[in-house]
This record gives sequence, C-alpha cells and structure tokens, in this order.
Amino acid sequence: MIAIVAAAVVAVGMALLYNGFVSARQRVREAWSAIDVQLQRRASLIPNLVEVVRGYAEFERDTMQRVAEARAAAGAASGPRSAASASQELGAAVRALVAVAEAYPELKANQRFSQLQADLADTENKIAFARNYYNGAVELYNIRIQRFPALLLAPALGFVPAEFFDASS
Repeated sequence: MIAIVAAAVVAVGMALLYNGFVSARQRVREAWSAIDVQLQRRASLIPNLVEVVRGYAEFERDTMQRVAEARAAAGAASGPRSAASASQELGAAVRALVAVAEAYPELKANQRFSQLQADLADTENKIAFARNYYNGAVELYNIRIQRFPALLLAPALGFVPAEFFDASS
C-alpha cells in the first residue's frame, strides 16, 4: 500500500513539473510571437518611409540600399539571436535614413513622413516592451527547468533553455 501511495505521489509530482514546464514554454512562445508581430510591423512601415524619403533625396542611394538589405535580413531571421542581430542592423539603417531627413527641410515638413516617423517610434516602443516581456518569460522558464529536481527531468522531456532577445534597438 505504501508503495502505491509513494508511486502516486511521484507521478503527481512529475505531472505537476511537466505541466509547469509546458506552461512556461508556452509563455515564452507567446511572448516571442508579440516580438515577431512588432518586428513585422516595423518591417512593413519601412518601405513607405523609404518611398517618402526617396522622393526628396534621390541621390541617397547607399542609405536606401542599406535599409533594403537590413530589412531583407530582418525578414529572413529566425530565432532570438539572429532576430536580435538583424533588428540591430535594421534599427541602425532606419536611423541613418531618418538622419537624411535633417538635410531636407521640405521632407521634415512632409506630413506623411512625420506620421511614418511617429508610427515607427511607436513600433520601436512596442518592440522594447515586447522584448522585456519575452525576456521575463524566458527567465522564468529557464529558472523553472534548471531548478532541482526539475533539472533531472526537463532535458529528458525535451525542455531546453530558451534564448534571450538581446537587442539595443
């Protein structure tokens, strides 16, 4: 009888651990989805911004090319590490594009450019918020699977540490 109760306690404990792993991993996936949505939103704003700037600054081809290449790299990125790197490159390229506007007073006064700039700033804020949320979910998940006794069970069940999204843009 004692063996049955002990086996039941172990089984319940393992089920609780496993369900905790699944819940934490799902929060990480949901948080990554929020980052991905905002990165895609930023990527969709950029062509409009490029077109407005192109109309005023036709000779700034290097800047336009850099933005296009960075946007393509960001679209091809998969996973937090490559997405973070691509996001940094894209952020730098967009900042260079916006800096071009400083040389063109008519462009700075353009209402469409101003709205796109505001939308881009809003998106950058949302990316930062989503990144913080994601990194918090990753931290909780990683702690959960690396604590004793979970660390004995997690790898065998396929639960491995998640990557943080480490980007400054």
